[in-house]
Order: sequence, then C-alpha cells, then structure tokens
Amino acid sequence: MVTRDSVRQSLTVRQLPVIAIAIYGIALVAWIALLRQWLPMPGGEMGMRMSDPGVPEAMVTGYGLGGVGFYLTMWGVMMIAMMYPSSVPLFRLYYGTLQDATRVAKLTRLGALLGTYTLVWTLTGLIPLAVNSVIPISALATDHGPLLFGGVLVLLGGYQLSPYKYKCLDKCRSPLGFLMSHHRPGVRGAASMGWRFSLFCVGCCWALFAFMVVAGTMNILWMGIITIVLSLERTVSWGPRLARAVGILSAFGGGSLVVVHVFVG
Repeated sequence: MVTRDSVRQSLTVRQLPVIAIAIYGIALVAWIALLRQWLPMPGGEMGMRMSDPGVPEAMVTGYGLGGVGFYLTMWGVMMIAMMYPSSVPLFRLYYGTLQDATRVAKLTRLGALLGTYTLVWTLTGLIPLAVNSVIPISALATDHGPLLFGGVLVLLGGYQLSPYKYKCLDKCRSPLGFLMSHHRPGVRGAASMGWRFSLFCVGCCWALFAFMVVAGTMNILWMGIITIVLSLERTVSWGPRLARAVGILSAFGGGSLVVVHVFVG
C-alpha cells in the first residue's frame, strides 16, 4: 500500500500535464465524434431523431448482436466524453507513482487502468438496452412523457440525497485517498484499480445517466449539462452541496410533474 507522502514525492511537474492533456484530448475527440455524428447506427433510415427519448435504443432493436455492438460503441464513446475529464486527477496521480518504471511499462499500466475503466462504463450501456427490450422507452415517452420524466426525476432526486451517493462520491472526490487504499503493482494491479474506481464512479453517477436515457441518450444539450454537473460534483470543494441541490430540485420538479399528470392531465 502506498502512503500519502510516497505518492506526493513520486509526482513530477514535467510528467503530469502531459498525461492530463492527452486524456482531455481523447475526451475532446469523443465529443467531436458525437457532435459530428461519426458513429453510424443501424436503423438510421427510420427517420427518427437520435436526440429523442428512446430512439437510439429503438434503432438497434431487431439487429441482434450487431445492433448491440453499435449501441455499445456509441455508449462507450459517450462515457469517454463525459467521464474522462472528471477522472483526470486519478489518472495523473497514478501515472506519477510509476516514476521508476520504463516508459513502455508506464503506458501499459496506464492503458490497463484506462481500458478497464472504459470497459466497465461501456458495459453499463447494456442496462438501457435491457430496459428498452421490456418497456420501449420511445413509446412510453410518447404516451406518458410527463409521468416518465417526472418519475425518473424523483428517482434521481432520491438517490442524490441518499447516503450511498455520498459514499461513492467521497471515493471519486479523493483520488489520493483511493490510491492509498487500493494501489496495486503491475498491469493486473492497474486493471484491478480501474475496476474498483469505475464501480465507485458508476455508483456515484448512475442516476444521472438514467435521467439522460429518458431525456434522450444522444441529446447533446442534456449530455453537456450532466457532464458539467457530475464533473463539478467530483472536483470542486462545493461538489457535495451541488449534489444535494440537484437532488432537491430533481425530487421537487419530478414530484410536481407526476402530481400534475395524475391529478390534472
């Protein structure tokens, strides 16, 4: 297990900005790919807008494993765009602990950490596909939009205010503490850390992504808003207060939508 002093002593000013710039660059390329719609989706000839609720999930229905592969590719690129920027502090600190390794070893271990982290987030895309196979999101949004939207906002609000959110958020906000507790040597150790850190990140942010799916998986506006929210939650001193504010507003707004839909609409 590494100590706080050993981690700090192993960091070098020259190395860290290079890693940060590289990871921000990867995230930027992912954003450009999404904005320019470089990722083809089967079913695009159906004439539906990718930004509408449930449309990306509906597009791949009926295309078997190929459709699932296309969707997971899209989802994985989205996760890189949205999650990499707020995870840079951990990636930088980890790379700094590899000062005594060769350049190839450093890049291999960092690649194992990043690859595992990305793989876990990519596989979470199976969840909206599974939900959509049981309850078509697009049809539900068309027939009961306010109720669906309000219900997911209530779910988001409840989770944002739960203790489980803050247990995971604390891990995401303290990359140094995470390394002190979970640092493992070698490539397998890097993959293990990527696995553990990704689970904390999923635990921290899953409700925000559930809302994004209902709002529209490829809705760039909501993607941008959610990216800003989760990044601020994880990186600024007032992040936990922001998380609570988002929870309160979501619960109030969602509850209001449900009440209006049930008793007025």
